Amino acid sequence: MPGPVRRIVVLRCNALGDYLMVTPALAALRTRYPEAELTLLGAPWHASFLTGRPGPVDRVLVLPQVDGLAGQPAGVPPGSELPGFLAAARDDAYDLAVQLHGGGGVSNPLVRALGARRSIGLRADGAPPLDATVPYRYYQPEADRFLEVVRLAGADGPADYPLLAVSAAEGDAAAALLPGDGPWVALHAGATDTRRRWPAERFAAVADAVNTAGARPVLVGAGADAAASEAVVAAASTPVTDLTGRTGLGTLAAVLRRCAVVVANDSGPLHLARAVGTATVGLYWCGNAINAAAPTRTRHRPLLSWTLHCPECGADCSTAGHPHRPGEGCEHRPSFLGQIPVREVQEEVSDLITRVSTPTWTTTVPAPGATSTPR
Repeated sequence: MPGPVRRIVVLRCNALGDYLMVTPALAALRTRYPEAELTLLGAPWHASFLTGRPGPVDRVLVLPQVDGLAGQPAGVPPGSELPGFLAAARDDAYDLAVQLHGGGGVSNPLVRALGARRSIGLRADGAPPLDATVPYRYYQPEADRFLEVVRLAGADGPADYPLLAVSAAEGDAAAALLPGDGPWVALHAGATDTRRRWPAERFAAVADAVNTAGARPVLVGAGADAAASEAVVAAASTPVTDLTGRTGLGTLAAVLRRCAVVVANDSGPLHLARAVGTATVGLYWCGNAINAAAPTRTRHRPLLSWTLHCPECGADCSTAGHPHRPGEGCEHRPSFLGQIPVREVQEEVSDLITRVSTPTWTTTVPAPGATSTPR
């Protein structure tokens, strides 16, 4: 980057797990440009969750609706406000604009319209250019993908999620919801894409095994996960605490921080558990594991299902990102995780509880501004 870098803007306007996978790149930018103001173009949930929370982001601006911008959450201002938003952004005179939101077909023109002195980001074949880009290919570990981009601006760092700060008030709320010494084992049975959901009866079997072993299972998730959690409670033969829909995002982070292990489908709470330093057993379809699974094994155990063909119709569902391979998947949405047996999950949970050297289910709250997490 020629000249001083005083203002950086990053486009990453999607869901919780998507944001957490970009945090290593944000931390790298903060380390490389410690005096710069770092602004995130995000969604309302980013603003409510990140404002006032120690971390690499200084400011969140809620991006109005952008036609064709994949993954943009609901509840954003209407698209009619976008021209004024972009005009204000140009007045901010950003030195560096960073596109970390997909292949660039829609996001690269948006980033160019911010008027930054230099723009960098991802670029799929046929997407408009930026000043410097990294080729976008579908299958790549996401944290490494975004670090590859910020290296164009001289920033670099580890792919581990920086430790997410949890406030004392959030810790107190979690302690009230999960009283006692534990160990607690959190289960998240939901996922927006039903193909990513492990069957509810298998989560129930894990909950029963956790109870038998002397630990305490707790279901977590947002209100949209209520049906999945209710199915687990109905199938379990032992009591399961259900906090689904009862916690805001900050309190959920503290609840996960209080647990010894989190067992979850590939979705936001799994990534949030990694971000607060809790051990995880992640349940993945093999393709999703390439992009999103933790690379280390001391505290994180991804378990993979290698199902490539739809369990209902047999269509090949592994062709995403490979335009010259025949087949486009299908419209069916059964679970693709049926290959993962309960026994594997039980063994990993037991091993992780034994190996966790610091009892993360205590009331310890990370120090504000902490930037690293144990592997």
